[in-house]
Amino acid sequence: MSSAALKSLLLLFAVLHAGSAAALEVSVDAPDELRPLLEQHLETARAARLKEVLSEEEIARLQRVSLDTARDLLATEGYFSPQIKDTLERTGDDWRVRYQVNPGPRTMVRTVSVTFAGAVSEDSAARQSRRERIERSFALQPGMPFRQADWDKAKSSVLRPLQTARYPAARIAESAARIDPEAAAADLSVLIDSGPVFFIGPVRVSGSQRYPESIIRNYSPLDSGKPYHLQDLLDYQTALEASGYFSQSSVRIDPDAQQASAAPILVEVVERPAKTASFGVGVNTDSGAHVQSTLLHRNLLNQGLRLKLDAKIETSQQEGIVELARPRNPRGYDESLGLRLRHSDIEGEETRSWALTAKRTRTRGQIEATLAVQYQNEEQTIGDVLSERNQALTATYSWTKRNIGRAFYPRSGYVLNLQGGGAVEALLSDTTFLRLYGRHTQYFRLGDHGRLVLRGELGAALANSSEGIPTDFLFRAGGDNSVRGYDYQSLGLTLPDGVESVRYLATASVEYNYFFNRTWGMALFVDAGDAADSPSDLSPVFGPGVGARYNSPVGPINLDLAYGEAVDEFRLHFSLGVSF
Repeated sequence: MSSAALKSLLLLFAVLHAGSAAALEVSVDAPDELRPLLEQHLETARAARLKEVLSEEEIARLQRVSLDTARDLLATEGYFSPQIKDTLERTGDDWRVRYQVNPGPRTMVRTVSVTFAGAVSEDSAARQSRRERIERSFALQPGMPFRQADWDKAKSSVLRPLQTARYPAARIAESAARIDPEAAAADLSVLIDSGPVFFIGPVRVSGSQRYPESIIRNYSPLDSGKPYHLQDLLDYQTALEASGYFSQSSVRIDPDAQQASAAPILVEVVERPAKTASFGVGVNTDSGAHVQSTLLHRNLLNQGLRLKLDAKIETSQQEGIVELARPRNPRGYDESLGLRLRHSDIEGEETRSWALTAKRTRTRGQIEATLAVQYQNEEQTIGDVLSERNQALTATYSWTKRNIGRAFYPRSGYVLNLQGGGAVEALLSDTTFLRLYGRHTQYFRLGDHGRLVLRGELGAALANSSEGIPTDFLFRAGGDNSVRGYDYQSLGLTLPDGVESVRYLATASVEYNYFFNRTWGMALFVDAGDAADSPSDLSPVFGPGVGARYNSPVGPINLDLAYGEAVDEFRLHFSLGVSF
């Protein structure tokens, strides 16, 4: 056969083959709530979306398969007696498939039976109460539409109260959805096997190579023999990640029912390098631009001792810190010894100080408590009006509870900080004083996109006068986290050349936020407060304003414009920072 004849034969074959294939068009006539589901999953509709060129035999096969798929899809939505009419017609060189769907009556839940096996089924008032709560919370109740997705979700969610407290091996032992097509009714039954009660057993660690394994064990808030609770494991994991030794951690229980009386706690960690250096830059309207450098050695003497050297230079303040910290001890305490050098010049009040501080901190879940003993020596100057030296040996107790999760912009919860401390003149101090301070921030969810933030703080340095008290133990107000609309620490005792720190403080704030999406939001707020040398001299000033909120990849950025009514000025407040 010649080459020309072969080419002619191949061309004829291609023409004949093309003539036996066609494109496909699909239309679905169904109720609005069902049409997208069918258009998404029918095999013929999928082929039409892909613009496939199909043979008549393949189109017929897809048509048959799609009918079965349509019935299965409708059943998942609670329609078990549908009437589906499909037609296939040729339009020119292409094919058109049309589905007319009458789903029939929707199946409704008629009865629900939730029964129990395992330890939770035993007789006791507490266990009976738990069973009743689970039954009441079952997501599908009589009279509700039956959907397969809702049925699956109801079965999984009903296990959560058991699996998060005492019964981590809880499972659905049996479940059935009996459908009565004639009555369009579903009878549901679930048997929940809780398994045994699990108790906390030994901690088993993996991934620990660089640091002593005792560090991991000492961060555990778990008490051996205590009934299992998921929140305890999450608190343990959070504590490990906050310790600074580990970049990642995982804490879980071994769900082997044979070991329920002393279930092993499995801890996996990824360690951070022993030595790190970091550098940061940032700017805010309180302290201006700043640069910061930190050197950290996490394993001094191979004992997990942490040595930190930190230097921070701001427009109005410079600070250097040397700190040596021990890893958490078996009683749950973090202990450190630090030396701090600081120079600041804020609103005309210039201070030079050094302080030696010993601290002991204990964190349990949401509560952090710190006891600090500090010796501070300070030189203070305000123009030509005031120049003095202060020294104090102080003991301070600080108690903080955080109930806000990890969100940059929490929608609910609160943060409460209470402090009390002071000095005695006979013990390396220029004067005797007692300092009390409290700050509370409360977050309320308002709808799906809003929140209300209420903040208040009170402070008092109880003494005959402020003379001899270091400025760290006195107060001034104004700035980003105080009374917006006023310069940072500009509210206090006004002198000709500056603003002096005083003995009493009171501020409050009401703020409404609306978040347009997960990244952007806006704010409306009113701040009020003052700082004075006696309670009777407190005269609150107000700072109403508006703002923007941006949840950036490196942290929250706040931009606020506030009006200081006492100074008749608008002031812009913002903060942002980048660390690397």
